[in-house]
This record gives sequence, C-alpha cells and structure tokens, in this order.
Amino acid sequence: MAEKKKGTRRANGESAVYFGKDGRWHARVPMGYKDNGEPYRRHLTRKTREDLVEEVKKLEKQRDAGSAQQPGKAWTVEKWLQHWVENIAKPTVSENTYDGYEVAVRVHLVPGVGKHRLDRLQPEHLESLYRRMQANGERKAGTAHQAHRTARTALGEAVRRGYAAKNAAALAKPPRMEEDESEVEPYSVEEVQCLLLEANKRRNSARWMLALALGLRQGETLGLRWSDVDLDNEYLKLRRNRLRPRYEHGCPEASPCGRKAGHCPDKVQVRRETKNTKSRAGRRAVPLPGPLVSMLRAHAETQARERKAAGDLWIESDYVFTKPLGGPLSPNTDYHDWKRLLEDAGVRNARLHDARHTAATVLMLLGVPARVIDQIMGWEPGTSASMRARYLHVPDAMLKDVARKIADAIWGAQGTPPVIPGWHRIGTPPVDKNQDNEG
Repeated sequence: MAEKKKGTRRANGESAVYFGKDGRWHARVPMGYKDNGEPYRRHLTRKTREDLVEEVKKLEKQRDAGSAQQPGKAWTVEKWLQHWVENIAKPTVSENTYDGYEVAVRVHLVPGVGKHRLDRLQPEHLESLYRRMQANGERKAGTAHQAHRTARTALGEAVRRGYAAKNAAALAKPPRMEEDESEVEPYSVEEVQCLLLEANKRRNSARWMLALALGLRQGETLGLRWSDVDLDNEYLKLRRNRLRPRYEHGCPEASPCGRKAGHCPDKVQVRRETKNTKSRAGRRAVPLPGPLVSMLRAHAETQARERKAAGDLWIESDYVFTKPLGGPLSPNTDYHDWKRLLEDAGVRNARLHDARHTAATVLMLLGVPARVIDQIMGWEPGTSASMRARYLHVPDAMLKDVARKIADAIWGAQGTPPVIPGWHRIGTPPVDKNQDNEG
C-alpha cells in the first residue's frame, strides 16, 4: 500500500491511498481483471486514514482469497434470490426441493430482506426476519428454519461466485427448535387388524397393507408398477417415487375459465409423474409376506376386470394402484382415502406416515436384525442409527415387562429385597463417617 503523490505513478497491483480535496481519505485497490481482460480497481473513501487502511486491508484479503465481489452493478437480495431459485436451483434439484425453496424465497425472504444489497446483508437482518416470522405465534420455528436453510444455500452460491464476501445466513442464528412433545404412537396389532378388515371392503386394499406391514412411503407405493413386483418369488423392487401433480391453465387467454389451474377444464400437467429414488438405499428389494402376496394377486385380478369393464375409457399404465379408470393415483386423493379409512375403521386419527413408524416398530419387536430393518425401510448406512431412533418405538407393554424383570432380579419373586454385603438393605447404603455424604 502506497500513498499517491501528485504527478507520480503507483506500482502495478499496489493500492494507492491519498487525501482528497473533499477532506476525506481515498484509496484505489487493484482487484484483478474483468471478463474482457481489462484490469479494474475498487474505490474506497473514509473520514480518517486509519479507517481507510483497515478497509483496504480487508478488501485485499478478500481479493487474495478469491471471495471479493466482482465488478458491475451490485445485486439486491431480491434479484439474486429470484435468479438463484429459477436459474440455478430449479435445473439441479428435485421438484419437491425446488417447491420448498420457491415458497421460502417468495413468501418470506424477498418480502423480509429483499431490499438489501446482497453484499451488505448482515446476519442481524436475517435474525430480525426470523423473529418477525414467529411474532405472535404466526409462524412455527420450523418455517423460519426452512427460510434459513434456503437463504444459507442461496447466499453460499453467491459467495462462491464472488457476488458477496460472506454468507450472512451461515453466520445468523436460526430460532431454537423445540422437540415435539407429542410422541408418535405406532398402531397396535389390534388397530392394524381393524384397518385390514375395513381396507378389504375397498379398492386398492393392498395399498394400505404395504404401508402398515412393510413401511413403504406414500410416493414409493403410488409409484410402484407391476414390472417391479415378482409375486412368484414374493418380493418387490422399489425404484421410483410418485410426485404430486402440478398443472397450468390450458384454456385460451382470450376466454379464461376463471378457476385455479388444477380445476381448469383444459388443464395441462407440467410435472412428470415419477422420479427415481434419490439414494442407493432407496432403490431396494423388499420381501412380501404370504398374505400380502395373496392380496396383490387378488388386486391384479380386480384391476383386470376394471380394465375390461372400462373399455376405451381405461387409461393404460403399468401402475399397481390406479384410479377406477386407470392412470396413477394422486397423492392428495390417497391422503383423503387414508383419513376416511381411519374414520370408517374406528381407529384413532394419525398421519399416513405414522404407518411407517408402525412397520418399523413391528420389525424391531420381531427381533429382525438392524441391518435388515435398514434394508426394508430404505435407510442410508450413515443415517440408519438416527432413523432407527426416530422410527422405532418401545410400546408400554414392553416397558412394563422390563420393569417386572428388574423387580424380579432385584427384589426377588417374594418382593423382599435381598441382603447385599456392605448394605443393610437396597437403597440404604452404609454411612461413611469419615467423609461428607451430602449430595
């Protein structure tokens, strides 16, 4: 860094500091070269030389680390997030991930911090947004966490491309997430049997037993095709997930239908029906219990009769579970069918995903090895321990049985505590008079 004197030239690549006619200190910091090969410099100005030198050193450090902002008009947070979500994230992530990003950007981040310049966004700006999102209980902490994760990913890409010197979201503290007090309670054997009896009265009855007995996810079940099912060898292969449909209007702009896109008479589906499983563990073979094989055989026969009765109205597809006239089931329709099944069976209300908890817990109670449980459930080796902790639940009956065994081991069958050398009775240790026994 050198002070510039009138009539002198500074060395190439060296920052020049000088006192201007405006009574402020100025600096010209060489930052590298533009895309066209021309060199460019950044101009800084401060009231005191000490402040200016400090800023120059910071900028030179960013330049040397390759994290300094590139020349040109500065991005606003709004413009960057909109560019990132549509042009960078959308082509590279799954549809569901994109949906989460798009909502976080449009609903929360752009209205909350979009007016800031990208290179001047501070962690405190985001932390203030998170607090406002939770004000008066309007938003849950999980919603703020989704916005935080989206901002961290988007701003991380901006830093990588040199549009910002730091990732403000990586420095910001998201709100504390509290564990849900309501523990998932798997269905009992009696409840599963009630559901089975009611499901047998409906179309696609085997669909619900795949969830309750094998823990298949909704997308996996609805994306299942007959080519994936081997009833002779009693197993099925899981390769893909059914996606929630998305529609656009197909009616003419000159005479719009006035309805939402999903209810437009000429609606056009703009999202593919299925996607491949995103992990190797998700692509797996699952054994079929004998009764479930019989249910699937009966289901195939029923579907063949429906196809014949529908004639030309049948929408041909290879899906195992279809609409009455063929074609894949919608996840939304499937969800409402589950709720009606619970109500008609007289079984307590719960999420469809809780059936997966039930299946995992049953596998544990049957003594199935952990590695086999991971295979059936489709859990990655690196995350299987945490997934087992989340999905495997210890029923009250098992806890009571353990308590009984502890009682028998310590107190004996007669309920009389055994005498242990050095102890008068269990729970009354001898007092050592030579030391303080408080605490």
